[in-house]
Amino acid sequence: MPSRPRNKGGPIAMRLLRFLLTTVCIFALFALPAGAKDLKSFYTLDESIREAIANNWSLKAKEEKVAQALYAKKQARADFLPKLALTYGYTRLDEQKKSDPVSLGAGLTIPGKELNSRDNYQLKLTVTQPVFTGFALMSSYELARLGIDRSKLEVAQEKLDLARRVKEAYFGVLKADKALEVAKRAVESLESNVKVAQSFYKVGMIPVNDLLKAEVELANARQNQVKAANAARLARSTFNIVLSRPIDAPVDVEDVLGYLPERGEFEAYLQQALERRPEIQAIDVSIRQVDQQVRLARSKNFPEIALTYNYIREGDDPDVSGSEFHDRSRWEAMAVLSWELWSWGKTHYSVREKETLRRELFRTRSALVDGIRLELKDALLALDEAEKNIPTTKMAVEQGEENLRVNEERYKAQVTTITEVLDAQTLLTQARTNYYNSLYDHHLARARLERALGILPHRGMR
Repeated sequence: MPSRPRNKGGPIAMRLLRFLLTTVCIFALFALPAGAKDLKSFYTLDESIREAIANNWSLKAKEEKVAQALYAKKQARADFLPKLALTYGYTRLDEQKKSDPVSLGAGLTIPGKELNSRDNYQLKLTVTQPVFTGFALMSSYELARLGIDRSKLEVAQEKLDLARRVKEAYFGVLKADKALEVAKRAVESLESNVKVAQSFYKVGMIPVNDLLKAEVELANARQNQVKAANAARLARSTFNIVLSRPIDAPVDVEDVLGYLPERGEFEAYLQQALERRPEIQAIDVSIRQVDQQVRLARSKNFPEIALTYNYIREGDDPDVSGSEFHDRSRWEAMAVLSWELWSWGKTHYSVREKETLRRELFRTRSALVDGIRLELKDALLALDEAEKNIPTTKMAVEQGEENLRVNEERYKAQVTTITEVLDAQTLLTQARTNYYNSLYDHHLARARLERALGILPHRGMR
């Protein structure tokens, strides 16, 4: 049979397809945002807080409030300056008025004269300058200026809250990793014990129920390992969200095994907190704002004085160039005093309303001080508890490791039962868990203390 001609288009098409796929992949790589290509995968505690402050959406929203307050201040300042307004109007009358005819006698009559135009156009330029407003303009300006201070304090408060959330997420990752490590070590130890038990059972040295006990404990340990692994993944997702990272982005954090005992007097801590806490400062600013609101409400008791200048052009054509009945242009200047003499007590009640708001803020401040006292007490007690538990639990780990070693040796020599070995393993697992929990609980308690004191101690984060 004659051979079929080869299709030379196939290899060319494949090469073209590979070229197109390569081009698309390269373009997609360079089209990725820098954050997606250079995503960090390892953080220290300071780096975590800095990145959270740089990227957190809630903090960015608070910073926008500062910009809003700045614009509000500029609006209030503009009210002190003259206002310029331009109006252009057209009026069509239903009829044109005429003067009455004048009779001269002998049948002679002077017809009536037109007195106005049916088409009227007016262009008015008005300049208004407030002179006295009962201190309302000054009060409004002070309110806006204090609004900037308050919005900045809200940003500071959000930074403190964010720093605490970062620390909680950071040590949550470490805590979950240590729990997973403890679970893995428990599984490895129990796997070794099961192998020993299986060897003893095969030669008839132990009953089947001892082997089953070891296998059940191993199954339980593997289940705990799965739970610990999922908890570690969830802790990383929490950390990523706090730092505004992709939720499943891989990440590891630097371990912090050391700790510093906290020494200080409660009253000294309380004084520091009352001086530094932005919540206290924000309430103080709010009280000053209410004082300005009272002043603003009382401004209605005073007259208002303004100067007005009008430049007017009129005519019966759209170009307002004058007419038989209109001057081409004219101007007028006025000094206007307006005074609301009676409003059925509205101003009085408005002032009383603001005064009750001031009392509310003072009571809120007192409640906040009590809350700060409780925060400090709770954080200091948690620190004290962790500091006392760390050496105790560390010693318990050492004792648990020795206890397990002795029981395993005794079991291999068949002078004890598998139950003793399993109990020793359980005690060691619990001791390791307690040790790491105490260590990281100490760091979490310190984070709560720093938040209660209003401290953001890391460089470049204020």
